[in-house]
Amino acid sequence: MSSTEAVETTGPAGPAGLADSARELAEGTTTSTEQVSAALRRIEASQPVLNAFRHLRADAALVEAAEADRRLAAGERLPLLGVPVAVKDDTDVAGMPTHFGCDGDLPVAAADSEAVRRLRAAGAVIVGKTNSCELGQWPFTEGRAFGATRNPWHTGHTPGGSSGGSAAAVAAGLVPAALGSDGAGSVRIPAAWTHLVGIKPQRGRISGHPHRDFQGLTVNGPLARTVADAALLLDAVAGTHPADPHRPPPVDASAAARRDPGRLRVAIAWRPPFTFTGSEPHPDVRRAVTALAETLARLGHDVEEARPRYGLIGLGFVPRATAGIAELAARHPDPALLDPRTRSALRTGTRLGGRVVRAAREREVRQHHRIGAFFHTSRTGTGYDVLLTPTTALPPPPIGRFDGLSAWRTDLAMTEACPYAWPWNVLGWPGINVPAGFTGAGLPVGAQLLGPSRSEERLISLAAQLEADRRWYELRPPVAAAAPGAR
Repeated sequence: MSSTEAVETTGPAGPAGLADSARELAEGTTTSTEQVSAALRRIEASQPVLNAFRHLRADAALVEAAEADRRLAAGERLPLLGVPVAVKDDTDVAGMPTHFGCDGDLPVAAADSEAVRRLRAAGAVIVGKTNSCELGQWPFTEGRAFGATRNPWHTGHTPGGSSGGSAAAVAAGLVPAALGSDGAGSVRIPAAWTHLVGIKPQRGRISGHPHRDFQGLTVNGPLARTVADAALLLDAVAGTHPADPHRPPPVDASAAARRDPGRLRVAIAWRPPFTFTGSEPHPDVRRAVTALAETLARLGHDVEEARPRYGLIGLGFVPRATAGIAELAARHPDPALLDPRTRSALRTGTRLGGRVVRAAREREVRQHHRIGAFFHTSRTGTGYDVLLTPTTALPPPPIGRFDGLSAWRTDLAMTEACPYAWPWNVLGWPGINVPAGFTGAGLPVGAQLLGPSRSEERLISLAAQLEADRRWYELRPPVAAAAPGAR
């Protein structure tokens, strides 16, 4: 089977999922050393094709796996004890550089980030750091520092970005789950384009400490094949650091994944917020999301078309996003190594910093009120419980689609492809990508379940109900089916 054939495959290829891997370890039917060794073999074999990883921790991970086996044998139990996972390369792992897609020599991190600390506390073994585009700016994972990360469903196409390495690694079965980050759809977009569940939680749900959060736009989130696995990873890493500015109350995502959502009022919206591109969903995207909406109706939910009042929400996004990029880019030891588009964003963010960014942040209260009215009961009727939209307007683009474009043309092209995800970053509210189906060429596309503030549990319950009906986790990409060590 060619690695570039867009062929859906079924069967037990690839490793067990996150929850099953943890259960097998607790039951003693496998060992952490076996799971981690198999993951490392799959990663190394896939690198020439997929290029999902920037750094591996092979020796350290095997030492940690052996220690996990000793702890398991002694009767210790933790949610992820001994399970191999991966994290995106915008996340500090002690003793490793955090390149965040950039070229050049960067110092190693002196300590784990808060999310990694929590992963280790849950017992997980971090096998490596996955590729991201430069400073997380784009919905593709390509750059001169590491090359191109490729989509396991069709290696001529991108897996999306900026968490494309994490998405490719999970979709191909290299690891059972991985952590990404989402500042404008960077978990949900690659999840859509690789047939995965990707959760963007409430702002502050998962700590980004010690790094800035792109002016409140970015939050870490899990990528997995199933809702239960994504919820388990979310529970493992959720929590704040004392220095974090946002501290939402805790949720029990795993319990939500086992709970019936009840009958919900679901709005489906096709029109994205205003952009200069006039984006419309590709016919295959519209067909797939329509089929998902029909499934929701068959499951007993009230589904109807609606049009949220987004207003000019982009006026709050652009200054915050470019200021966040400028903050990161200014700390690079050799700015000449940055992509010209990054340097352009740095200049824009520097110009728009200060009062413009403060004004953009202040507008968020009005945006919450206006868009929140879509979900709230009022004198005019009952608000919707969930908003359903396409995750992207287009299927995954070919590798190299954005090569050689100016900063402005790159922004236009990626806005045309991905106009739906970023408003929820401005709002700081949760959203989940669920697999919606495939194009005629076999490329995955996804749909977003979006909710108001702190609605993760409702969205997770609804996603789990959809998954039980559609069973999307049974489909595997050709690269996974052919991967060494698959089972």
